[in-house]
Amino acid sequence: MKLLRFGDKGQERPGILDKNGKIRDLSGIVDDIAGDVLTSAGLAKIAEIDLESLPLVEDNPRIGAPVGVVQKFLGIGLNYRDHAEETGLDIPEKPIVFFKASSCVNGPDDEVLMPKGFERMDWEVELAVVIGDPAKNVSEEDALSHVAGYTICNDVSERRLQVGGSGEWSKAKSYDTFGPLGPWLVTRDEIPDPQALSLSLDINGERMQTGTSSTMIFSIAQLIAYISRFMTLMPGDVITTGTPPGVGMGRKPRIFLKAGDVMHLAIEGLGEQTQTLVPEA
Repeated sequence: MKLLRFGDKGQERPGILDKNGKIRDLSGIVDDIAGDVLTSAGLAKIAEIDLESLPLVEDNPRIGAPVGVVQKFLGIGLNYRDHAEETGLDIPEKPIVFFKASSCVNGPDDEVLMPKGFERMDWEVELAVVIGDPAKNVSEEDALSHVAGYTICNDVSERRLQVGGSGEWSKAKSYDTFGPLGPWLVTRDEIPDPQALSLSLDINGERMQTGTSSTMIFSIAQLIAYISRFMTLMPGDVITTGTPPGVGMGRKPRIFLKAGDVMHLAIEGLGEQTQTLVPEA
């Protein structure tokens, strides 16, 4: 299934794509794509629905982030071997885990803000995992059974804030709009191997990032098992799993985003998203 949320910001309604790629309104069935709806039992109930019986959404509504409540938004640093190499940093022996503030969650095609003083903004196309069933001290073998589905994330970053000490990563990656998610939450049954997906990102039509999730240092199953040792992962929690090479800070000379730049991201099977960078008033 491809689940989504549509409508004005802050007033999104739950939806699902039918076999023709049309949006069907789920608001008569569930209140939101959040909480228990994302568990195995909740998704099973949605899977039983005859989509043709649901109201068809007309026109072309705004698409919001596909998860309504993100309690924890976790990031993984340097999780692609070729990306770690381009930055000149050591290959991590354990996952580098940081938090993005959940207030940075943004729709897949919403504008991204460029705050005053942020002059080294960078892009990162990432495969994001959405937790379904709660995960606490789970094994690698069982980890993927706790996944509701997958989506695209642009882990927007201000590199000037990312260096200098502990905690800097979260500050660099948590400003409002710095976490575009979507367009859909693709349930795990449609992605049989999340370690075999191609990723790409273009800036103003020029290809910057090309990669595959097969080059992750720590697999999604390993990440879920590792993180669940330190905190219980709950329905709707998001783990964005790292980026392939081609980020601005890794280029020679370095390239950073400027106002008006358009970022276009795509991941195999998960759709596409596009954002324009705009100066914050």
